[in-house]
Amino acid sequence: METIKNTKKNIAPAFVLMLAAPLLTEVLPGSTRFSSIFVFPIEMCVWCGGALLIRYALRSWQLGWFNMLLMAVALAIAEECLIQQTSLAPLVIRLKGVTYARAFGVNYVYFLWAIIYESVFVVFLPVYLVELIFPARRNDLWLRKAGLFVIIPLFLLGSILAWFTWTQIARPKVFHLPVYHLSLPTVISAVTVIAVLVFTALVALRKLALKPAPLQSYTPWVPAIAGAVWATLLFGLVLLGFGIAPNFPPVIAISGGFILAIAALYLVPRWTASPNWQPVNTFALIFGTMAGSMMAGQLGFTGTTGPDLYFKIITNIIAIALMILLGLKVSKR
Repeated sequence: METIKNTKKNIAPAFVLMLAAPLLTEVLPGSTRFSSIFVFPIEMCVWCGGALLIRYALRSWQLGWFNMLLMAVALAIAEECLIQQTSLAPLVIRLKGVTYARAFGVNYVYFLWAIIYESVFVVFLPVYLVELIFPARRNDLWLRKAGLFVIIPLFLLGSILAWFTWTQIARPKVFHLPVYHLSLPTVISAVTVIAVLVFTALVALRKLALKPAPLQSYTPWVPAIAGAVWATLLFGLVLLGFGIAPNFPPVIAISGGFILAIAALYLVPRWTASPNWQPVNTFALIFGTMAGSMMAGQLGFTGTTGPDLYFKIITNIIAIALMILLGLKVSKR
């Protein structure tokens, strides 16, 4: 009996991360609706598998946040260029009926958004959120080596299912678009970039220890508001990628995306390096970013009624309530 209890205790953070990664990325913003909730197990395999493996490497080799970022970008590239290929195939969503910001076979504004969004919402936010939920397990691996033999096959299986259900079923049968076929040079290029990023994170820059100059955040409201504004502006970038304003100069959209990325890379490491940065500040940053994403995602339900809308509202309310409870607990520590 004691062994069973210890096993449950050991896998609890990993299990919560399995739920948190696809919830924060897909369900709460409204990308995965009630009518398509059947894909949630596949999202768990891909997003959770990737996030768990990245965190396992992070803790095993005692890597820093920049190494984590490189691996998160590698995961996003795998999703966008190999698994679902959404940044390479013509987009299924064209809000004004025209193709926007596509060149050399790449939806480049959408691709920039996806790299930023998936790195943050698939890896960084879920991992640090679960570490807040289980503070005593913050430095643990959450996975034993035997667990890798479960997570890696699930990740590969989920990736195959995600590729098949999207490229071979959804595109031709739901959106009535031709099946998109990757060229061999594209596959080789994507695999090479992913390999270089992972090698750089795990080998070349394994001992890199970035120590940015601390930047004080005197109140949790500052990161909370900054996170909400940042997530809202990031949502605007994907709307541009979907062609909501066909005449909007793509160069300005790309510049705005880079500004958002640079702002996060400049502020967050400096905030967290400050001596007065506490877990409640981390909570505030996560909560604000989640709230901004959920509120911005509500725009996608304009004019929508029925189960999809109700599901979005209910899941968002539950998430906010649970986050408030977590915030109260964190503030008492």
